[in-house]
Order: sequence, then C-alpha cells, then structure tokens
Amino acid sequence: MADFQFTLTQVMQVTNAVLKKITSASIFGGVTTDTRKVEEGMLFVALKGEKFDGHDFIAEAAKKGAIGAIVNKDYDVSRLEDVEIDILAVNDTLKAYQDLAKLWRSKFSIPVIGITGSNGKTTTKDLTAAVLSGKWNVLKTQANFNNEIGLPMTLLQLNKSYDVAVVEMGMRGLGQIKLLTDIAKPTIGVITNVGETHMELLGSIENIAKAKSEMAQAIEIDGKVVLNADDEHVAKMHEVTKARPIYFGINHAADVKAFNVKTVGEGKTEFDAFIGENMAHFTLNMLGIHNVYNCLAALAVGYACGLTIEEMQKGLASFKPTAMRFEYKKVGDFNVINDAYNASPMSTKAALSNLAKVTDGRKILVMGDMFELGSVEVKAHEDIAVQAKEAGVSIIVTRGTLTQNTARKAREIGIPEVYECANHEEAVATLKKVLQKDDTVLFKGSHGMHMEKIIELLENEYK
Repeated sequence: MADFQFTLTQVMQVTNAVLKKITSASIFGGVTTDTRKVEEGMLFVALKGEKFDGHDFIAEAAKKGAIGAIVNKDYDVSRLEDVEIDILAVNDTLKAYQDLAKLWRSKFSIPVIGITGSNGKTTTKDLTAAVLSGKWNVLKTQANFNNEIGLPMTLLQLNKSYDVAVVEMGMRGLGQIKLLTDIAKPTIGVITNVGETHMELLGSIENIAKAKSEMAQAIEIDGKVVLNADDEHVAKMHEVTKARPIYFGINHAADVKAFNVKTVGEGKTEFDAFIGENMAHFTLNMLGIHNVYNCLAALAVGYACGLTIEEMQKGLASFKPTAMRFEYKKVGDFNVINDAYNASPMSTKAALSNLAKVTDGRKILVMGDMFELGSVEVKAHEDIAVQAKEAGVSIIVTRGTLTQNTARKAREIGIPEVYECANHEEAVATLKKVLQKDDTVLFKGSHGMHMEKIIELLENEYK
C-alpha cells in the first residue's frame, strides 16, 4: 500500500468528521476495519455490527501501528486517553468507510467492472477476472465480499499496479445496488440473470428485476452494460440504461453467443462462440450450462474491453473453479457433484438440468432447504421434485424442514426412493445403503444448511 495516502484534512472533508484528539499532523497510509490487517500508519475505522463492536479494538489497532481511528460520535473518547492515536468522530462509521472508498476509487481512471445477478455472481466475477488477466493485472473481490462492507474493502486495495478492478455486488433489497454503484462508479455493469433469490424481502420477480436494474441505470453514457439475452427480465434492461448494451447468450441473438456446447472429460466443458464478428473455441474448467452463461458474461466483458480472442483464451485457461460450485469429484467408486455453496429455485433447476447431461447412470439428489423464498417457499420446494424427475433422478435424500415438501411431492409423482433425514449423519447412513458403483450424486442446499458436511463425512467413510 505504499502509494496509498489520505491526509487528515481529506479524511475530515470526505467524512464530515469532527477531530476529537490529535497526536500528529497525520498522513494515513491505508484504511482498515480489521485489526488483523493493521499496518504501520493506517487509519482504523470502528464498525459496529450485531456481534462485534470495532470501538473495543481501537487500542489494539494503535498497538499494531494505526495512527488514526474513526469512531461514532456518541463514543466516549476518554476511554482512549492513554492511547497514542488521532480520533475522528462521525455520525456513521460505515458511511465514513464507504466515503473513503469512494474517494480512493475516484483517484483511478481504470475500468471498473461491477457484477450482479440472482445467481452466478461470484463465478462470473472469478471468470471475468481470469479472462481479463490474459492482458491486465486484475484486482477482484475476494470470496463473495459483495456487500456494503466488502465492496469498500476491495476498492481500498486499489493501487497503481492494477489495470482493472472486478467487483461483485449483492443485494437484499431495493436501493442497495444503487448504494454500491455510487461507491464503485463502475464503467461496465454486468447483470447475469434474475431469479427468485430474496423473494422473501422483495416479494416479486418484477421487484427483483427492478433492484438488479439499478446496475444498468448506474452506468454512464460512455460505459457499457453486459446483459443476458436469454433472460427476459435482463434483456430489456437496455431500456433503463444510458450506456451501450452488449448481449451474451445461447438461444437469442447476441454479441457473444455460444454453440456446440459439450461436456468433455471429468469436469470440463467445451464450446464455440461468436465474439462480435469473430468465432473461437473455448474450454471451461467447469461443468454445466449455467457456467457457460457465466463464462459468456466474462467473455462479453473482455469483448467490451477490447481484448483479443487470444488474450481471452489465455486468461480463461488460468481459471480455477471455486469449491462447491458444481464441483465434480470421485468419492469411492461413485461421482459427487458438490453444488452446495448456495441454492435458489433458479440455480437448483440449472443444477438438475446439468445433472441430466453429465451422466447416463443413476442419479441421486441430496437436497437441503432453500431460504428467503417467502410466499413461494412451499411451491419452490415441490417444484424441485418435479424437476428432479424430469432430470431422471431416481433417489432423493432430503435434510431440513422445507424439503419435507420436496419429499412429499416426490412420493406423489412416483420417484422410486425418497428418504427424509434429520441430520447430516443420517443422510450419510442413508447414502451408504443406497449407493451403487458409477452413481452420480448432486448436493444442493442453501449455505446455512452446510450440505458440504455430508460430503466430508461420506469421504471419510470411503477413504
């Protein structure tokens, strides 16, 4: 962070802070909210969450080298009388953190790519960073730190070594994407798809589309918006943007369009694609048509940024999939597809569709509850049973309360074997009884269901 500098005056101006204590005419060499990441000369921002209060760690931050701290205005600064650190008080430390990130981002004239969507955001972000790495040094959101804290954290890592930034933006309600785009000022916006994720909070697909469209609205006239031509809600977002739309897809006309999609070997997908007026062959180190869409979005960003096909192919070859996203592995003498990072009706339908394509053998679904579906939660879990039958699934193992609806529906429509399990251990015991050589087992469920633990227990059984 050698080239990172904020003066005390800049910090006070951008955050409307009141100086409560000064120990030196400070210049800050970095901003952090995490004492584990404090380096000499940094500014520490004390965030307050449900389970923690950063104000309790100011002395520790000072001990590690922080020379300034931003606190909430109601904090009793006399508690820091013996701590050698500048103290600046603000109305809201989170907003101050965001304002500092916004100021820092404004110092860079590089492309900033903002990515949102109901499903596939993190994979698309990672694929986009990989594609762009064929030409540039890329800063990207780590893991899925895509919220009002994670986004500023990423932007504050910008320095002169980076040519481009790729940032993921999540949301739980209207106005949240707008907040994030106001901070990041993306020059290219990507919307992957619109599905029933967060239905509990937003109430309808139309509201979810409206929330996602805040990305398209945020891009200026000289920017570009990358849209999924095969998603009706996303495709029409060209109506609300000033920027130039660039489309990706498989079934509709698009600037970046895939065809000849096929699974090759274990865990790889190949396809041909038109990139503008050129055609090229691509190999993706992942399974599933939904990941082809994620890859097309990434290639569309490469196209928007003017990369050559050779640069995109080189970048894509470096891509390594994140764990638990349609991750293929051998356990014993059967196949496991770990897609248990999260689940929504849209991603589960996609996973089942892909399951049908990657194996001719017996198919087993191990399903956990899907959260935040509001009024559609019962029907959404029933629909899984129907989709599973269409995909050729012959055994369903469920864990959770909501998946009782899946199990009931599965029995009604004649899926041969249905098992409801109270915990991970029972699910493993059930699988041990039913598994046969060359079976393929798909694991799916919301993150909070921790379905990956069943796989871990299963692996231990077959070591």
